[in-house]
Amino acid sequence: MMKLGLFIEGTGHHVAAWRDPDVDPHGRQTLQQYVDIARTAERGKFDLLFMADTNATFGPDDVETWTRTTQASRLEPITLLGALAAVTEHIGLVATATTTYFEPFHVARFFASIDQISGGRAGWNLVTSLAVAEAYNFGRDAHPHHGDRYARAREFAKVVLGLWDSFEDGAVIADKDSGVYLDRAKLHFLDHKGKHFAVRGPLTVHRSPQGHPVIVQAGQSEDGRDLAGETAEVTFTVQQDFDAARAFYADIKRRAVAYGRHPDAIKVLPGVMTVIGHSRAEAQAKYERLQSLLSPELAIKDLSSHFGFDLSTYPLDGPVPDPTPDVEQKGRVKVMVELARRDNLSIRQLYERVYGQRGHRVVVGTAADVADALETWYRGSAADGFNILPLTFPRGLDDIVDLLIPELQRRGLFRTAYEGKTLRDNLGLPYPPNRWAVGRAQKDVG
Repeated sequence: MMKLGLFIEGTGHHVAAWRDPDVDPHGRQTLQQYVDIARTAERGKFDLLFMADTNATFGPDDVETWTRTTQASRLEPITLLGALAAVTEHIGLVATATTTYFEPFHVARFFASIDQISGGRAGWNLVTSLAVAEAYNFGRDAHPHHGDRYARAREFAKVVLGLWDSFEDGAVIADKDSGVYLDRAKLHFLDHKGKHFAVRGPLTVHRSPQGHPVIVQAGQSEDGRDLAGETAEVTFTVQQDFDAARAFYADIKRRAVAYGRHPDAIKVLPGVMTVIGHSRAEAQAKYERLQSLLSPELAIKDLSSHFGFDLSTYPLDGPVPDPTPDVEQKGRVKVMVELARRDNLSIRQLYERVYGQRGHRVVVGTAADVADALETWYRGSAADGFNILPLTFPRGLDDIVDLLIPELQRRGLFRTAYEGKTLRDNLGLPYPPNRWAVGRAQKDVG
């Protein structure tokens, strides 16, 4: 069965979604909207809800740009997941927390707590921050270099995983007669001392029903892919081309094997924006209505931020130039450049293809058309499933749950009932052994 994540983005994933007549532009600030989304997604048997995040809104020169988008204001996702855990029973709850500006102990504790509250349904989206403006909110004058961020991220992940192993399974005895609550032999100090962190431990949250939260990662650069191969259990990716997606899929699986992991221990989920209608004409009209609301000025600014220089000085109907070598989002920019070269796109045509959908693949058509597109990639070893980006909320999500999901189920591609109680169960991921228990067992055998 393919795996499906629902990428939640307030009013919808199209940049102009908030201007759609069917959308409440204030919805991204209300708990009730997110509760409705979560319950609808759970009715559709989605594996997980996913929330991206950033710790900055804009730089000092970008205020005018941000006043024309919904991105200037967003709820903190970990807090929101705690609320959604109380109103859902099966769906996974995944949020972003940066390794660049957070501390490992905080992240380990946040997600271990969500995992306990939800009964084993939490996941951590491990990222290195991309927005230079984030540095200004953490007492820094400059953003760390790409390579430095990933070096810190690798150590950060090791510390978090180590803290999640602080308590072995069965560490909590709670023996009322003896008065012993914890088995001391099953409680461990991490005592990590590295280049970036010194963390004693132990974590203040015991082991969860799924061992530890699922680790999600979304890097597409060489550093990002390698980090995913080593640590991720789900990887989100931006892919526009089938052959490129197959190559990425095979590369991630190969890297996982190189780190001693089974290839099925990591699930690859490309992002897909779905635009669904009862007819192809209806679907196309929905998409074109929002495309017509795009601001060329904002689109050029966004594309320029990815390419590393001002594209407005180039002819908009001329060819797409090469980006600067030191761009921040290396993997995503590479996808954009490959798309422009493959389809011989002008700058204008490129932003029309990537700005509204934030670089992700768009599939427009009936439920059967969209199911055909997903099935081709799934059966063609280009994906284990998809991170679905509804065009708008709530209508775009309703179209997915009421039209697309039944079509996938009819084809035997997607579940009709949840397989287990935890996110790990439903994703088909192995239960992670506790390192201390493994070490003791190996010692006993030896």
